[in-house]
Amino acid sequence: MGAYEVLEERGFIEQVTDEGGLRKLLERERITCYIGFDPTARSFHVGSLVPIMALVHMQREGHRPIALVGGGTGLIGDPSGKKEMRKIMTKEEVEANAEALKAQLAHFLDFEGERALLLNNADWLIKLNYIEFLRDIGRHFSVNRMLAAETYRMRLSTGLNFVEFNYMLLQAYDFLYLYQNYGCVLQMGGRDQWGNICAGIDLIRRVEGGDAYGLVFPLITTASGGKMGKTEKGTVWLDPELTSPYEYYQYWINTDDRDVERFLALFTLLPMEEVRRYGKLKGEELREAKEVLAYEVTRLTHGEEAARKAQEASRAIFRGEGGDLEAMPTSYLERSRLEEGILAYELFVLSGLASSRSEARRLISQGGGYLNGRRVESFEQKVTVDDLQGGSIILRAGKKRYHRLVVK
Repeated sequence: MGAYEVLEERGFIEQVTDEGGLRKLLERERITCYIGFDPTARSFHVGSLVPIMALVHMQREGHRPIALVGGGTGLIGDPSGKKEMRKIMTKEEVEANAEALKAQLAHFLDFEGERALLLNNADWLIKLNYIEFLRDIGRHFSVNRMLAAETYRMRLSTGLNFVEFNYMLLQAYDFLYLYQNYGCVLQMGGRDQWGNICAGIDLIRRVEGGDAYGLVFPLITTASGGKMGKTEKGTVWLDPELTSPYEYYQYWINTDDRDVERFLALFTLLPMEEVRRYGKLKGEELREAKEVLAYEVTRLTHGEEAARKAQEASRAIFRGEGGDLEAMPTSYLERSRLEEGILAYELFVLSGLASSRSEARRLISQGGGYLNGRRVESFEQKVTVDDLQGGSIILRAGKKRYHRLVVK
């Protein structure tokens, strides 16, 4: 089975510019492919895992992936899929984010001996001479065709400025530059990048007379129709300082039953026969499949040790098994405060399980607040040193949100 078949079987392919040609190319030789990543934040989020895992599979099948951080295009902002203009970032912000994203990509791809490449398009875009760029590249673009692209068409009613209008040219130029300098013949990306990818293919044909290909991924949503990587607490990040490995693990173990098989195929490296076996499990047995999903995705993102600790903490809480609770979100409390006694609702605010005192009171009044596994009967219940278990207190909000308070 070749790279195309792997991506197809695991659910990565929505549309391809030349399916027959790309299949034959991938069977015939090892190629260089690329995906661009927008440096609008200092961390990837769960929604970025689809393109990252696509590069992982391409490398595993013997091809060379390029992860292109858009340090140059990030100074403009991609209008694709956006109803309004993105906030313009400073050069310093873009560079700082680009470096952080490079470090995260190194968890997934092997960059030894140029088996994969990490590039930043600022290295060539910032050096461009505007007049030369218009003469050599801009002349190949039809304004009528650009306005017909979905990216621009959906923005015409709300307003599209000239800075954003240039984005397609710059991304197309990226593809041409990578084709000329690295032999890159395949660009992959989200479905909203279809127009930009096709523009790059057309530019390569016009300038070099060469063949290039494009492949886009489906938009991944949960079975309930929600956006990937969104929780009550906000975005699920790959940076452990923004989303702890334990919280990351919990996000995956709480996957909707209907999504388990699909997410095992997309976000882990398990063989597909194993994925299908887990997909057949029902009821309580499906918990095993969710544990495998959570462990495997956490291991890929944060490493074996972090995944093990997150799993142990999760089992210790949900199954009552002995295990390491250090991976659980933790904060510290002075012993003297407990000796005086603290009202239960104040602890929920201190832990971050409630954003305000009124929210904490409401949570407890509705029966959703727990302390060491027991429901808190009153928000005015006093918590003292007598409630300590092994030097800590475990709080729970609802069914799935936990926090450990360790007494100093």
